[in-house]
Amino acid sequence: MAKSAYIFPGQGSQAVGMGKALSEAFAAARQVFSEVDAALGQNLTKLMFEGPEAELTLTANAQPALMAVSLAVTRVLEAEAGLDLARDAAFVAGHSLGEYSALAAAGSFDLADAARLLRIRGAAMQKAVPVGEGAMAAILGLDFGPVVAIATEAARRLHLQGAICAAANDNGGGQVVISGTKDAVALAMDLAKDAGAKRALLLPVSAPFHCALMQPAAEAMAEALGKVSIRPPVVPLVANVLAAPIADPDDIRKFLVEQVTGTVRWRESVAWMAGQGVDSFYELGAGKVLAGLVKRIAPTASGVSVGAPADVAAFKAARG
Repeated sequence: MAKSAYIFPGQGSQAVGMGKALSEAFAAARQVFSEVDAALGQNLTKLMFEGPEAELTLTANAQPALMAVSLAVTRVLEAEAGLDLARDAAFVAGHSLGEYSALAAAGSFDLADAARLLRIRGAAMQKAVPVGEGAMAAILGLDFGPVVAIATEAARRLHLQGAICAAANDNGGGQVVISGTKDAVALAMDLAKDAGAKRALLLPVSAPFHCALMQPAAEAMAEALGKVSIRPPVVPLVANVLAAPIADPDDIRKFLVEQVTGTVRWRESVAWMAGQGVDSFYELGAGKVLAGLVKRIAPTASGVSVGAPADVAAFKAARG
């Protein structure tokens, strides 16, 4: 029997204007944006719709903003197309901050709690490392194992300078992101090219996410998550750090903390879901990054992005 998974994008998918057409077309989207603005005490919606881009890209803004768009899409599909995750989804999953979107969509978090948690998460991740001391880079054309070895070697060579370098995101399709101290990432980029990588690209991010440098942010999230109510999701979450499903609130709390410093195992997560019979992946929110990765990781599965009114209409039509 065919199965579907609903997946939620992470940082890098943000763009000025995201969610605007959805808000203009659907009351359910406007309600989500209003609730997020109220929870944060900020007109985040105006920033999303009008920019400036530099302010939207700030981690503390981008994270709750991306969640807001994902939840707006979810609520619109529920209202307009009869989406019911408990009935229609086998699993939910999200890329990094997208796990919070997935959990809010699946009923584990209240929308306001998800917005506040992501504001704390974004601010704590930004604060963990002084600007300019960390870096992230995408290594294209090498598999995960060789990149892990390269990152380890780069850190080893520079260990006297307190260097850290780790594989942060295993995105699939020969795309692995590394993260760490600036010099170690630069060395790893050179080593990757020597090892046959097609390209090694420095990423325009404000902090080195998903590595040991984020430990202060992990501690901040442990404190913040300890204060919110987490319910079992209506369908299991395939967790980034496990590439396996979880549903127990205590596990969710634990692995959201570990996720701050741990590797986003996206390739393995999608492959695992495909192995469980999932043949349709619906990316709800801004951009089309995850749908593209799905097609590389599980070529026989379909990856569909839903983020604009036309996408909602197509989703509704496909369901008959």
